[in-house]
Amino acid sequence: MIQPNVPETGVPRVVIVGGGFGGINLAKKLKNAPVQIVMLDRNNYHLFQPLLYQVSTAGLEPDSIAFPLRGIFKSQKNLIFRMAEVTGLRAAENILETGIGELRYDYLILATGSTTNFFGNKLIEEHAIGMKSLIEAVQIRNYVIKQFEESLLLKTEEEIKPKLNFVMVGGGPTGVEMAGAFAELRKYIIPKDYPELPVSLMNIYLIEGSPRLLAGMSELSSEKALKGLQELGVIVMRKTVVKDYDGKILTLSTGEKIESQSLFWSAGVKGVPVDGIAPEIILPNGRILVNEFNQLNGLTNVFAIGDIAQMTDDKHPKGYPMVAQVAIQQGANLANNLKKLLKQQTSLQPFKYNDLGSMATIGRNKAVAEFAGMKLYGYFAWLVWMAVHLMSLLGFRNKLVVFINWFYRYFTFDRGTRIIIKRGAANIVKLRQTVN
Repeated sequence: MIQPNVPETGVPRVVIVGGGFGGINLAKKLKNAPVQIVMLDRNNYHLFQPLLYQVSTAGLEPDSIAFPLRGIFKSQKNLIFRMAEVTGLRAAENILETGIGELRYDYLILATGSTTNFFGNKLIEEHAIGMKSLIEAVQIRNYVIKQFEESLLLKTEEEIKPKLNFVMVGGGPTGVEMAGAFAELRKYIIPKDYPELPVSLMNIYLIEGSPRLLAGMSELSSEKALKGLQELGVIVMRKTVVKDYDGKILTLSTGEKIESQSLFWSAGVKGVPVDGIAPEIILPNGRILVNEFNQLNGLTNVFAIGDIAQMTDDKHPKGYPMVAQVAIQQGANLANNLKKLLKQQTSLQPFKYNDLGSMATIGRNKAVAEFAGMKLYGYFAWLVWMAVHLMSLLGFRNKLVVFINWFYRYFTFDRGTRIIIKRGAANIVKLRQTVN
């Protein structure tokens, strides 16, 4: 048995798989606990996913929304980080299988997050573009700018339109924010950088299968978001589903067809379970059934938090939303319960979700926000959105860089990262298959 270079310390070992919001908060709460924490992640950084769309639309540099995991825990003496891919679990032996060897644990926490859900449509999965990783976001930026550059080489509008028809699928916060960002690219960047391209040739579609956008928010917020996107010229299609896509033509449930070389998919996510978990507790969406203490059904020392965990209550019969606040709060609650288990206490605290609100930005001076019983729209909601996201970023440098970028963009109407980094930028499908 190959073992990774993790020393035995004589204290209980807590292994955390995933350096996302839940895993980080859990580890921080155990800073002074008498345990050895081993955190594993396939990347060596924490990614602030809510701003990923701004990287893909040339608004931010990638390193401004990522922070090294080692930097987060540099002063935490009871934590060891290893960059590794988890390949399997042998729960009966308390062994986690990884790409760097087999790791023994006393307590195991799965915080593996989520990935893009194409709902079994293999053709769409092959040709659509997901946006769940930093690599994908950078490559999307390269790809989109390359579409603009290549459009200048074409002679007819019929040739240009498929390159400049950008389609977003999914009317949640990611789809709404990305559609708004593309609309601002069309409004502020195309006339300046590509004056030879008529702005009218660029169309932005937002397709949502349900009757309204932002289903997790109130109907009024949904209507405000719809109105804001329409004012920016986004073509919003509700009660519409993408049935097929071959990389060139979308076929919709209405029978309509759209010529487009760019389909961005944010219509859903699914959990990323670890091999070795009993299949009967893994749902079709990849989430793992857990009890009110985040324990996997049938196991007392294996837990799951965040997107991967399927926990229900009266208000959330289909499970808690797959958002950062759930992961953060579950991490904190689990940390308290682990401290009790270390003291051999059996009265664990069940998890109760405190919904702190929801928000989405639509564009410049436009956003919707709901929190603390308040509903905000327009400019003030936009300021609140920016403040919340700035405070949530890790690292003073990242906060400062993002603030300066936003400040600069607000007064100059510019996006400073409109560069193509590598020649392979157009091969977005191949890249998406690689990173997933």
